[in-house]
Amino acid sequence: QVQLVESGGGLVQAGGSLRLSCAASGRTFSSYAMGWFRQAPGKEHEFVAGINWSGDSTLYADSVKGRFTISRDNAKSTVYLQMNSLKPEDTAVYYCAADRRPYRAIIISNFNSWGQGTQVTVSS
Repeated sequence: QVQLVESGGGLVQAGGSLRLSCAASGRTFSSYAMGWFRQAPGKEHEFVAGINWSGDSTLYADSVKGRFTISRDNAKSTVYLQMNSLKPEDTAVYYCAADRRPYRAIIISNFNSWGQGTQVTVSS
């Protein structure tokens, strides 16, 4: 079992930046694909970004391409989401996710462990 704890959310003005962090427990973090999802009020849970176990492959939702960057530090068992040029429509609870079956490619439906979420609010 892996436990995921997100941090770094907050209130920011449109055009600003935030960096989310997700700290994972367990010694097998480096074998997991990791991802970020979000859910805004009244909207469905949606995929934001993913990164494979080694960090050399990433995947982004079209809505965040060019603005968000996912990265990982396997030595620290942490995955990050750098969010730039934030828009009010990015307002949501952001969740960290892991695919606990090791060494797999980024496949959105494979994510099977979730953090508690961190709120991001972008004001206009």
